[in-house]
Amino acid sequence: MRDRCERCGTAALPPDGEARICSYECTFCGPCADGMGGTCPNCAGELLPRPRRATA
Repeated sequence: MRDRCERCGTAALPPDGEARICSYECTFCGPCADGMGGTCPNCAGELLPRPRRATA
């Protein structure tokens, strides 16, 4: 999983943090995703909350 927003570059996207991704796994922080209307600028796909991985 990517740890940086592809729009603003923020590195505040830990695996268990808030992030939005499209079906190609383009990754954006919540404020950037909201600012883009929930649409990926790379593929025009819908940006949805990134699923979280189970902790061991």
